Amino acid sequence: MYVLVEIKGKQYRAEPGSVLKVDRIPEEKGAAVEWNSVLLVGKEGETSVGTPYVPGVTLKTRVEDHGRDKKIIGFKYKKRKNYRKRWGHRQPYTLLKVEEIAGV
Repeated sequence: MYVLVEIKGKQYRAEPGSVLKVDRIPEEKGAAVEWNSVLLVGKEGETSVGTPYVPGVTLKTRVEDHGRDKKIIGFKYKKRKNYRKRWGHRQPYTLLKVEEIAGV
């Protein structure tokens, strides 16, 4: 069984026991978090799609860790004008361990 869940404006496919890498959420490490925004539930042989969410279905997760991704380098320049600008960005993330899909 799997679900499609919306977390902070992005969609993730989750199964019990899987780990999701999502944008940073303001929860402590080890905290339990429930998500009600389940868009789709897939079981063997049948699929139920929400309008926009499937009623009564909840994804229960636990915060495993927080971190930052590898650095992404941005660069822009203007030709013949001696203008160059370079910057880096490290996106913060949270790892969520899927414990249970409740209400199915």
